[in-house]
Amino acid sequence: MLQQFNNREKSLTRRFLLILGIITFIAFLVLGLMIIFWDKFPLDMPKYQRVLFGSLIIVYDVIRISRLFKKQPNEK
Repeated sequence: MLQQFNNREKSLTRRFLLILGIITFIAFLVLGLMIIFWDKFPLDMPKYQRVLFGSLIIVYDVIRISRLFKKQPNEK
């Protein structure tokens, strides 16, 4: 699948959205990990709530990135 994804030409808009999606993925992943592991992060929450909130952000991030690579019906 990766080879098939790389072989086709992408428009400039599609490439920009891909790069923006990857940057967003990295930013949300880092934010979720910071909330979980950084004790001095300025959130006044108990540890279990911080882990749940950080995990929720990471799950949301995975769903977003999977939708980015999902094949569109109008694409070959």
